[in-house]
Amino acid sequence: MIRVRDLTVTFGHGAQAIHAVRGIDLDVAEGESFGIVGESGSGKSTVLRALVGLNPDWTGEIAIAGEPQHRKRPKAFYRSCQMVFQDPYGSLHPRYTVDRILSEPIEIHRLGDADRRIVDVLRDVGLGPEFRFRFPHQLSGGQRQRVAVARALVLEPKILLLDEPTSALDVSVQAEILNLLRRLRHERGLTYVLVTHNLAVVAYMCERVAVMNLGQTVEELPVADLRAGQTDHAYTRQLLSASQGYDRQAVEGYRSF
Repeated sequence: MIRVRDLTVTFGHGAQAIHAVRGIDLDVAEGESFGIVGESGSGKSTVLRALVGLNPDWTGEIAIAGEPQHRKRPKAFYRSCQMVFQDPYGSLHPRYTVDRILSEPIEIHRLGDADRRIVDVLRDVGLGPEFRFRFPHQLSGGQRQRVAVARALVLEPKILLLDEPTSALDVSVQAEILNLLRRLRHERGLTYVLVTHNLAVVAYMCERVAVMNLGQTVEELPVADLRAGQTDHAYTRQLLSASQGYDRQAVEGYRSF
């Protein structure tokens, strides 16, 4: 479903250039949930933005559902590929009702039958029709993220790109959103690419994971190996150690005098 070869993303020019992504390769099968993990600044979100066409400053090869993609995407591309952003507070227009947020992509793509589509997608994400004419400030963080998922699904895509979809939410709400995303994937046959810094989220949501550091993929492995601690790269082992909580002995070992 997704094929990436030698993807490179650079911001700026000359001596000021920042190489955010450095020649990565990815293959994601149809129906798979694929994770990308790494610390902040490793290039994870930049990869997603290049895949979805929000960042045109890339080189390499990107193919979605077998179709080569260029820097500028046709409108039809977004019927098959949508993105859910990290911040449920910043990704929804504060002056639009939920109804307008969901009806806008329907109008842009001239799908018709907007009322049925909106009611159906709100039901699918666990929100009733009473939420249809509320504004974002009248919703909790978890409800806002459900609206963001509904907006991505209303065009009935086959691919969802998920950029830290639960990191801005309370722990209990995170579990609800992750369970929602798992259910939707199986019901709709979706393909996921999930970016996160949380290895527990990857272990719950994905079958395979790529580990990024400084814009490069340092390791790719099945999630079962990640759970078992069977990793080849020192950076991945460091991430695993950090995910297990504060370890005074390990921290003392990293210090240099």
